[in-house]
Amino acid sequence: MPRPRARTAGPSRLLLWATLLVAAGSHAQTEEEQARAELEQLQQQIEVVSRELASARTRLSDQQEQLRATELRLGQLQREIGENLAAIRATEAEISALGERQQSLEQARDAQRVRIGTELRAAWQMGQQGTLKVLLNQESPHTVARAMAYYRYFFNARNALVTEYRATLAELAAIRARSEAAAAELLQQQATLETQRQDVTASREERTQLVASLAATVTSRDEELRQLERDRKELEDLLEALAQTVLELELPDDYQPFASARGALAWPVSGRRGNSFGASRGAGGMRWHGINLAADEGTPVRAVHHGRVVFADWLRGSGLLLILDHGDGYMSLYAHNQSLLKEVGEWVAPGTPISTVGNSGGLDQPGLYFEIRKDGKPLDPVVWCR
Repeated sequence: MPRPRARTAGPSRLLLWATLLVAAGSHAQTEEEQARAELEQLQQQIEVVSRELASARTRLSDQQEQLRATELRLGQLQREIGENLAAIRATEAEISALGERQQSLEQARDAQRVRIGTELRAAWQMGQQGTLKVLLNQESPHTVARAMAYYRYFFNARNALVTEYRATLAELAAIRARSEAAAAELLQQQATLETQRQDVTASREERTQLVASLAATVTSRDEELRQLERDRKELEDLLEALAQTVLELELPDDYQPFASARGALAWPVSGRRGNSFGASRGAGGMRWHGINLAADEGTPVRAVHHGRVVFADWLRGSGLLLILDHGDGYMSLYAHNQSLLKEVGEWVAPGTPISTVGNSGGLDQPGLYFEIRKDGKPLDPVVWCR
């Protein structure tokens, strides 16, 4: 029986295998190329996002600097407006006093004019008789002497009355000139005040746009949290620097140690408390180190204790910020002010106005943020203030 022949691959089968191998290799190469293309595209997207993020951070920094400049200018304008209003009130009071004095002088002038007219008529009547005739008609030397004394008395009285009248007229003219000058100064002050108010309005509109732009830039809660942490770090660094550079205070005679005022301090402004000390500020574990006090814009902020101003400037996250050093490591902080009324180095007594309530630093509503610290560590203001 013949043995079966072994089956061998024909040329067509070998060609098919070769084709399949080439196709498989080509398919693998295509997937690799596609993966590489996708990876490259992803890398490009990452670079685009990174550039956008860097650009957003740059814009945020620029907007913060613009906000700082705008709120500093706004605070200075508010302070100048307050000073100008005080000057206007003083000028109005001066004009009122000058008006009263002018009315009094005009009444005195009219009375003096009547008296002078009476004296002139009397002098004319006496002049009709003639001095020599009066002397010749007298019967005795005593009568003559008495008549001459009367003449001298009337003459001196008339001269004094005329002198007083002239002085009244001169003072009246001077007061009229002063009143006109004061009125012109008042008009100038009012014009300046109106210009300042227009500047304030423009600055407020600019600030509103900046705050809205900032809010649009910081869109994610993570970025907002990181911004808060950066602001807190900047404030902590400032306090540490102040603690190291503040010199020994020369305390006033009536100074009471800050620690002795625990529980008896007056709040810097009267207002509803917006948070509790140590409460969470949201995600990230950040907590409030002070108290937010709601108050109307422009409300005076008063020092809670004797102290010296060691910082009065704009700080990111705090706006217009004023810090008082009370000695023994105690400090009080007043943030988000509309204007600062004291300069660095000035001493203030309890109750002294040091700033005005505002919403600088990016707040939507006016209010004061208030902290008390001991050696840089925050203390609960509720425990210290009555």
